[in-house]
Amino acid sequence: MTIKAHTTLYVGVTSDVIKRVYEHRAKLVEGFTKRYNLTELVYYEVYDDIEAAIVREKQLKAGSRARKLQLINGMNPTRDDLFEGL
Repeated sequence: MTIKAHTTLYVGVTSDVIKRVYEHRAKLVEGFTKRYNLTELVYYEVYDDIEAAIVREKQLKAGSRARKLQLINGMNPTRDDLFEGL
């Protein structure tokens, strides 16, 4: 998730992306996304196995900002908010 200016990025894992993005947008969740007003979903990956998703989340969090932006640009070069299309 990010903000309109795309200056801050958040990586997280969930079993229900629609519910989780709604919670972030509505500021129902204390923490990073609320503090930095991150409301746009610009990238996501889908996994059938939560353990694999958690491993991937850790890889992304450990990676560089440049790598995250490379992934976003590969999937969503215009950095549109993908939430409405879910």
